[in-house]
Amino acid sequence: MTELAVAPAMPRRARLRGRTTRRVLRVLGWVLLAVPLLVAVVGPVLAPSTAPGGVPLQQPGPGHLLGTDVLGRDLLGLVLVGGTTVVSLTLASLVLAYAVAVPIGLLVAARGRILEGLTIGLLDVLLALPSLLVLMVLAATGRNGIGWLVLAVALVQVPYVVRLVRGAAAAPSCLATLEAMTMGGEPWWRVRIVETGRRVLPPVLVDATTRVSGVVGLLSAANFLGVGLDPAVVDWAVVVDQNMTALFLRPSAVLLPAGLLVALCAGTNLLVDDLLERRA
Repeated sequence: MTELAVAPAMPRRARLRGRTTRRVLRVLGWVLLAVPLLVAVVGPVLAPSTAPGGVPLQQPGPGHLLGTDVLGRDLLGLVLVGGTTVVSLTLASLVLAYAVAVPIGLLVAARGRILEGLTIGLLDVLLALPSLLVLMVLAATGRNGIGWLVLAVALVQVPYVVRLVRGAAAAPSCLATLEAMTMGGEPWWRVRIVETGRRVLPPVLVDATTRVSGVVGLLSAANFLGVGLDPAVVDWAVVVDQNMTALFLRPSAVLLPAGLLVALCAGTNLLVDDLLERRA
């Protein structure tokens, strides 16, 4: 008789160490995400004036607690005010992109190869367009509103998300579950929309968090091209670019807004990874 090999149980110390590591990363993720979000929400209420015209690169003092930037603006005010546009526009662009792309991906995966070929072919045209080219077209045609900017950034993300959803819906484990539900007499909409949507949710969440930094960079590039925000609007990414020439003279003018952008992206990734691990 062949004896079945039994995998050794994980040592108790290793399990405790793993749980402690997960807790630490969870707390770190909440802190990293909470700081920029809190600054973005509460900061504009507490911020001093960010009007230019002061002494450029002034040292921290009673009038300017963090000093001034290259344009003579109060650095503390820039940090407190600059997150509102970053958070709101990034969230709006991602929500719009996934609200459009996820249903398209589910329908493409459910309706057969003819619809799949036509849809993917059309989306491949968008996939071949460089992101900056889309923004340059908006700038050249004079469509400079925030609505146009959010629409353009979301449109650039749609082909990637549709391909991701279609691939996740075609995974063998997902197909086996769908076939079992179909044979059990479940209605089409419940099998192909509800259950498939639940199955593709984890990779969609992971993909959304990885796109945060790319969307932030694309929105920043749009500001430099004159699309979307008014040039006088304070934004963390724009502040970083405006003060790059003074990196060694006033590192805080670059590192503070850049650090908040990094914390926003890193905290989101850590929390979503923790959520998916707990679900697994």
